[in-house]
Amino acid sequence: MTPIPRSMQKIINFAWTLVFMNFTSYILIFLMALGASVTQRVCGFGFGIFIMMVLPFIMPTFGEATALSGLLAIFTALVPAIHMVRHVPWRKLIPILVTFVIVSFFSVLMVKHIDSHILKKVLGGVMILISLYFMFMNGKFTLKPSIPVQVSMGTISGIMGGLFAMQGPPAVIYFIGCSKDKTEYMAITQWYFLIGNTMMTVYRAGHGFVTGTVLTSWCVGIAGVLIGLLIGARIFHRINADVLRCVIYGFMAFSGVVALLS
Repeated sequence: MTPIPRSMQKIINFAWTLVFMNFTSYILIFLMALGASVTQRVCGFGFGIFIMMVLPFIMPTFGEATALSGLLAIFTALVPAIHMVRHVPWRKLIPILVTFVIVSFFSVLMVKHIDSHILKKVLGGVMILISLYFMFMNGKFTLKPSIPVQVSMGTISGIMGGLFAMQGPPAVIYFIGCSKDKTEYMAITQWYFLIGNTMMTVYRAGHGFVTGTVLTSWCVGIAGVLIGLLIGARIFHRINADVLRCVIYGFMAFSGVVALLS
């Protein structure tokens, strides 16, 4: 039997390695999308926080990681947003949403000019701060729906959303304080995430972040999102949301430390 030339063997080994790496990445994307979708359905937010613990380390660039997170998050919010549209208090939503849309435009632009390694380390620090806040300070104070408060929270949310696809925490602090009940809270948050992620996806596409790799990964991740929504809907009234949050934020703090040290 004629032996395989060394050059051909190297090509075969490289091809198998590439296939295995892609397969492993797709499995991780599916699992993280599933977990992020369950988190979003149970807690009302947290999709970007959950999935961005892993995406920056398996996608080719940081910008593509944020683009994939935003694309998947659109469909996570779409169904509940349509279902609850009649409960949205637009007066409480429009000022913070408009601020977010404007600020996130410039934040997405910054991603193109900042080194991915630096962004990952900054993301690590942000993860640690967010996890500490929600573990120890969540619910300790609320914010009323005044224009200055909405502009302030919208600005912070726009910066975090554009840079890290994690716009939820500042907005949620405001939404918790201004919502009269759980139904209104879920309605206002899902419309905020739906419109906000849609606009950021348009911005990211304009800057070349929505690549073929992102679209292929989206096809894998969307299956996890849909399954996660079904699971989240089933366990919504059975699981202790506070316990789930503690587990997520504990792992988030660990991921932040890893990102800082990597």
